[in-house]
Formats: sequence, C-alpha cells, structure tokens
Amino acid sequence: MLSLSTRVLLGVALLACAGAAVMFRRRQNAGGGRGGRISGPKLAWLLYAVFLWFLVCPLVALDASVPVEARIVLGAFAVSMWLRGAAELYMLYVSRNWRPPYGVGHDLGCIALVGAGLVYTGEKWAGVLDGRDVWSLALVGLVLVTLVVEVAYAALFHQAVEGRTTGEDGVWFADAEQARFRRINRLTLALNVPLYVALAVWLMFGMR
Repeated sequence: MLSLSTRVLLGVALLACAGAAVMFRRRQNAGGGRGGRISGPKLAWLLYAVFLWFLVCPLVALDASVPVEARIVLGAFAVSMWLRGAAELYMLYVSRNWRPPYGVGHDLGCIALVGAGLVYTGEKWAGVLDGRDVWSLALVGLVLVTLVVEVAYAALFHQAVEGRTTGEDGVWFADAEQARFRRINRLTLALNVPLYVALAVWLMFGMR
C-alpha cells in the first residue's frame, strides 16, 4: 500500500529509533541522565510513541499513495506533535518547568484535532471503503488509542511523583526499582504487548 520510498524510510526510521533507545537507556541508567532512570517497559513505550507519532504519521501523510483524507488528518496531527516535541524538549532541558498536565492537555487537544479531521473528511469514510481506506483508518484509530493511553500514563505518573518534575532534580521517567512506579510499569508492560502487535500487523499490510 505504501510507496517504496516510504517503506524504506520507515525501515530506516525504525532501526534508528531502536538504536537511539538503546543508547538513551544506557545514558539514563548508567550515566545518571537528567530525569532519572527508566524501566524497560517505559523505554519500549517511549520508542513506540516516538516512532508512531513523530515518524510514521508524517511519512504516511506525505505518501501520495495514501488517501488524501487520511493524509490531512495524519498530517495535522504530525505537525501538532512535532511542535509539542520541540516545546517539551525546551521545557525539560532548558527552562526545566515541564509538568505532565501540559502533556495531558496537548494529548486531549490532539484527540479533538484528529476527531475534527475525521468529521471534516467524513464524506470519504461514510462511503464504501476499500482496503487502503480501512488500512488508513486503522492507523488513525491506533493514534487515538495511544493518545488515550498516554493520558492515563501521564496522570498516573504525575500522581506518583507528586508533581515533582521541575527543576534540577525533576523526575521524568519511571524506573524499575521504586515501589511508587510498580503499578505504572505493570500497566505499561501489559499494554505494550497488544500495541506492538497492532502496529506490527498494520506495518505488515502497509509493506505489501
């Protein structure tokens, strides 16, 4: 379904993300990186979210073989997420005033944005759908599911750290050892499995 160039770029992006994840975890857990240590389940979720939101969505939105209506929805979401990423990195590493409620607000805004996009392009989805249309909608649906999951994670993390995510000693990641993160890590591990399976199946059909 995807063009050859998009398939190649997705493969390269996946390898790059996996390599970056390994180096990131090594730095955080062995070198005492800012934000604290990160658990395996949380690293897997971070890899998943970055790959899906920041790379898959914009690459698919730029692919002319994808229905234009889906490209509109995914493109708008990708722009919003890249803007959020730039702002969040600045607030984490420069101003050091990032708080999970900011991310929750953006996630909810993205859910509204994607929903509005589906309504705007509703005529397309109300008609007879072919395989490419269903595949495109599946990606949009996966994006919505992951945004809801991220809202839940952010809320639980904010509660666990009691809002202490700012300043020099701010905690941004859930590690594998502290009891306060046990519930979050278990939930993340449980949800990582179906989310990874869903993305793998979607990619498998897209690469055909």
